[in-house]
Amino acid sequence: MDIIKALELIVKYQTMPALNYAVNYAKAALQMDVTSEKFRVQMLYLVGNISNWRATQAYDVTKEQIQQARAAIKAAGKS
Repeated sequence: MDIIKALELIVKYQTMPALNYAVNYAKAALQMDVTSEKFRVQMLYLVGNISNWRATQAYDVTKEQIQQARAAIKAAGKS
């Protein structure tokens, strides 16, 4: 999963309780240049805010999608 799809996934499931603050960080990141330092720092905030994101029966997001999104966000925070 690429970083844009990961951010869009967070926005799509913004009503999930574990994504409270992450949604705003993701929305802001979608407006940024992915090669900028601001974007990289935004990813660091996101990593911390999605640590409790889990798949639940109430939503159709899968465990695999969440893992892929986390991996993409972590990778973007390192670059």
